[in-house]
Amino acid sequence: MSTTNIFTPFTEEELMPKEEKLEVIKKGKQFSIGIPKETSLNERRACITPDAVQVLVESGHEIIIEAGAGLGSFFTDLQYSESGAKITNDPKEAFSQDLILKVNPPTEEEIEYMRPNTYLVSALQINLRDKNYFLKLAEKKVNAIAFEFIVDEYKQLALVRLVGEIAGTVSILYASELLALSNGLMLGGITGVRPAEVVILGAGIVGEFATKAAIGLGASVRVFDNSLSKLRRLHTLVDSRVPTSIIDPKELRKALRRADVVIGALPRLNMTPIVTEDMVMKMKKGSVIIDITIDNGKVIETSELTTMEDPYIIKHGVIHCGLPNLTSRMPRTTTKAISNFFLSYILHYDEEGGFENMLVRKNEMKQSLYMYKGRHTKKIICDRFGLTYHDINLLIF
Repeated sequence: MSTTNIFTPFTEEELMPKEEKLEVIKKGKQFSIGIPKETSLNERRACITPDAVQVLVESGHEIIIEAGAGLGSFFTDLQYSESGAKITNDPKEAFSQDLILKVNPPTEEEIEYMRPNTYLVSALQINLRDKNYFLKLAEKKVNAIAFEFIVDEYKQLALVRLVGEIAGTVSILYASELLALSNGLMLGGITGVRPAEVVILGAGIVGEFATKAAIGLGASVRVFDNSLSKLRRLHTLVDSRVPTSIIDPKELRKALRRADVVIGALPRLNMTPIVTEDMVMKMKKGSVIIDITIDNGKVIETSELTTMEDPYIIKHGVIHCGLPNLTSRMPRTTTKAISNFFLSYILHYDEEGGFENMLVRKNEMKQSLYMYKGRHTKKIICDRFGLTYHDINLLIF
């Protein structure tokens, strides 16, 4: 049997299989990070600890910290300096870096210091903002990320959850102080003396940690929320030791009359308050209201924003606390928690090739932006302030 020769222009060597060449994604350049000193709301928290600075500097980042930025959290300039940060007395220098980490949103004066295309990561506190704030940021063509919108790979609001855990616990500890101040009551129960009554509005993360803290102190707790699934989850977490209820005005009214402490932990963005002034007027004199989510809309009609110097006001004989930065009462713990988050957040983006690469590839990164190169990309903000909405998916693809 004869074999026919097949003609081929390739040599045997050229026909041998070779390894495939894949595109190697270029790592994002190491960026400079500015940490300005907080100037508003008597803020004592910071975004980063000296330990985290050391890790970031070793990863190739340049950290510029404004002098005194960590003093509220009991971290000195020397500690930051020894960790590798550059200390500056000029706020403009801290605001002119590639990435700015801040707790409170920048003031209008601080926005002027920023360079175009900078990444700003800070809280938004939408209830305290006005239209002018967003227009000023837009002029600077800033990429702005809000703590409230940062989502992790499990679709959880990672930073909101973290700060919420602290806020829930702090709310009960501070309510305990205020209750002792107003009528000499101890929040927890003691042998032969009935425990104080605590009503918590909201069964989310803040409500959950407030409930755990109140139970831990021995108080009698009742939780209200309009979400049955959240109430069921809370019930399971605290071994069914807490009565829960849907927000029914009749039930709520009864609970508020008996309450010594009321914790508001339900964001009410663009919604009416749940507890009316009439309900507050019927509460016991000397009782305490802490409206934690006041920067995201009031839960209690009579609550007002308060400051660290004057943390509470008295209306109808009831103490009202409306601190938008309640966790600032425990600044060192909060700073450590926020710093842990940002350390892993920045290192993760380093591995993935920087912010720009992540914006193209990760949907959760897109969702955390409320402004991209000066364009407003969050519908909830645009609707509230009458701004032009741009779909982030049409800007980045």
